[in-house]
Amino acid sequence: MSEEILILESIFPDFISTDQSNESNLKLEIPVQLGDSSRTVVLRSEDTSEAPLTLSLTSLPPLLLHIVLSATYPSEAPPDVSIRSSWLPPPLVHRLHGLLTAMWHPGDGVLYDWVEFIRGGEFLTPLNLSLPSGVLEIRHPTPQRLGPLFTSYDDSARSATFSQASYSCAVCLTSVKGAKCMQLACSHVFCRSCLYDYWSFSIAEGSVEKLGCPDPACVKIGRESGEEEIARVVSEEEVRRWRWLKEKIMFEKDPSLVHCPMVFCQHPVPKPPESQSDSGADRLRICPACSYSFCGFCKRTYCSISHSEAVVLEYLAFEEGSRERELMELRFGRIILRKLVAKYQEDELNKKWLTDSTMACPGCTLNIEKSHGCNHMTCSRCKMHFCYRCGFKLSPTDPYAHFSDRNKPSCYQKLFDYVSEERGGDDVFVVG
Repeated sequence: MSEEILILESIFPDFISTDQSNESNLKLEIPVQLGDSSRTVVLRSEDTSEAPLTLSLTSLPPLLLHIVLSATYPSEAPPDVSIRSSWLPPPLVHRLHGLLTAMWHPGDGVLYDWVEFIRGGEFLTPLNLSLPSGVLEIRHPTPQRLGPLFTSYDDSARSATFSQASYSCAVCLTSVKGAKCMQLACSHVFCRSCLYDYWSFSIAEGSVEKLGCPDPACVKIGRESGEEEIARVVSEEEVRRWRWLKEKIMFEKDPSLVHCPMVFCQHPVPKPPESQSDSGADRLRICPACSYSFCGFCKRTYCSISHSEAVVLEYLAFEEGSRERELMELRFGRIILRKLVAKYQEDELNKKWLTDSTMACPGCTLNIEKSHGCNHMTCSRCKMHFCYRCGFKLSPTDPYAHFSDRNKPSCYQKLFDYVSEERGGDDVFVVG
């Protein structure tokens, strides 16, 4: 009997604890491992109206076995065992007790078999918890309470497993214990020392645009690490600098960004998507961090100007310094109106340039500018053949017949606008 306990203590030192005053009394705290890869666990209530909770786990919380070994064990009697579980319903605990008792055979030790039976999750199948699909379905009166218990334990188990293993760092090419390593969201593992050197140097140099996993595959696709990952490696001061640099780059790329006016927030807020900006609400900003809605121009609670083009035209119709303009500036705000006027005038100049200097593809309306070459054009987007002079759709099989048609005097014999041009093909600029 004592030999069997010694074997268990040598193989599973973390599972077993014995009563120093009585060796025949012992406890086995056995975690349930679901395999190397995650398995789907569905927590379902007896109340069919309540939605089930679905989790992806690698382990389940341990079962606690209180065991008393009689003087006649293992020759004549099985161990006396009681089972406690934080997640297994009492009817299934009773059935598991019967399964464990049935595993004993006279003269044979059974404790090791019990540990493996529970640790490997084999008991889940005879208890009808493991479905043919591999999904585990566990019924519980309050699955919403049980879910956080499962998730918390699984996270702890993963962390413990990771800390105990050794990993090869692809940067310094040495084998390092998991406790001194970090696994990124992309699953690549590096030692914390190498990650710190790489990330802290990049932050100090201001190269934070693609700060992330140093693995070549991730560098190639430009995978970036989030603030949570970076904060686990570098100092708080470096995190603040990283955040400031990221915001600086965002504002340089998109001058339309504004800070949320709420003092406690100050999060960068972008313009609405293009699908919304045509509705006249392009000045509306909704902070993604605190959900505060405000005007992108005046930073105050959002004050919509419907039909902004009509407002601009009305404003421009009045003389500079007139009473009418002053009243409009009081109503909408002088800065807002001036920005609207500047935007309107810029748009008008852009429209005039597009009309004078480009031709819209008759197939997809993409604006195209020709630098030189013939007037037979092929759209780079939809591959439509068309005439650059009149915008007429041309036949893909005989596009040049259009320039030999006397009924089209504006294009007849005008494949080239200037005979002195080289016949080197069509050079076009896609405008949009």
